[in-house]
Amino acid sequence: MNPVNYLYLAALLFTIGATGVLVRRNAIVVFMCIELMLNACNLAFVAFSRMHGNLDGQIIAFFTMVVAAAEVVVGLAIIVSLFRSRHSASVDDASLMKL
Repeated sequence: MNPVNYLYLAALLFTIGATGVLVRRNAIVVFMCIELMLNACNLAFVAFSRMHGNLDGQIIAFFTMVVAAAEVVVGLAIIVSLFRSRHSASVDDASLMKL
């Protein structure tokens, strides 16, 4: 398969994720769309790595996955804290958590 097809798929996944971030109000859905965007970037890194014949893109994709795992931990903790205090996972209620 041509690596350009992977880039088209990555662009489609990134567009779906960006649309979800801009349109949705639920924090869990926004969080999943951000993860979809990160996975699209990883797919693009690996596709470019394969096109150029080196492993740099795959190494960057690995580090991006490590950062995404840390983001999951922090993001879910914030969402759980928001849900406990407001009984809602709406992004609009997040500004009410300021001191």
